[in-house]
Amino acid sequence: MRKSFIKALTDLASRDERIFLLTADLGFGVFEEFSRRFPSRFINTGVAEQNMTGVASGLGLSNKIVFTYSIGNFPTIRCVEQIRNDVCYHELNVNVVCVGGGFAYGALGLSHHATEDLAVMRAMPNMTVVAPGDPVEAALATKAVYETPGPCYLRLGRAGEVVVHKSPPRFEIGKAITLQDGKDITLIATGGILPTVLKAAVVLKQQGMSARVLSMHTLKPLDAESVLAAARDTGKIVTVEEHSVIGGLGTSVAEVLAEAAGHQAVLKRMGVSDSFCHEVGNQEHLRKVYGLSVEGIVSESKKMIDNNFRERTQK
Repeated sequence: MRKSFIKALTDLASRDERIFLLTADLGFGVFEEFSRRFPSRFINTGVAEQNMTGVASGLGLSNKIVFTYSIGNFPTIRCVEQIRNDVCYHELNVNVVCVGGGFAYGALGLSHHATEDLAVMRAMPNMTVVAPGDPVEAALATKAVYETPGPCYLRLGRAGEVVVHKSPPRFEIGKAITLQDGKDITLIATGGILPTVLKAAVVLKQQGMSARVLSMHTLKPLDAESVLAAARDTGKIVTVEEHSVIGGLGTSVAEVLAEAAGHQAVLKRMGVSDSFCHEVGNQEHLRKVYGLSVEGIVSESKKMIDNNFRERTQK
């Protein structure tokens, strides 16, 4: 995803001199072309993410469009005060970019896990929160946040993610992408877990069950219309996120369902439990620890479908 991001950003910067890219001593092997072509608009602040956000705010106050970039929770959790008071309060055109959402840097341990970032960024007033599902969406999301006034949070994977879109889909902030339709259950994914969710839908189909799959690439504003349509059409929703079950996608969907009348949909939130991860391993291993695997998603989906079938037959 990061290569898709920088390619799209470099193209945008060639057409808009207001674009600045700030990095906290990262991006080697990724940002060379940008820094070569636009040396006066590329700033390495060093390992000083809070200062990076402050510099970005100053540029934003000077009518620049700024992208800050760092690993995992460093440009977010470490910079909460600066993002809240400097960026969001003043509604600046500062786009906070996290590379390595979830467990992408899993083997480096808890300090490099980004599993609370969506909840924190979503709670910030004036903040738009975007988490694309594959490299195609990442490029489209980069252009979309550039075009969106005010603060944005762009959560990326790391590198080597599977491409799920054969052609660029229509990408609009606040509108989910339907990858396939289904009538038995709806699977809603945000971020880089999307390919795994699609594989789970294939397994369900092989076992005679039809799953609608939505890429909820924008958490704020959330596509409430697509959520309620899924509630009406399938009655069962599973949210899947490489993030805490508190405050992220599952919570956002639950809020929509709780405040809407006229449906009897049931919801299962799949994500990281309310605990620190003490396991060490790569992203695939840590996903399995929390049930965020094809097998885990299929199992939870089948439970919901089977429970619904038993309830109907017992009436």
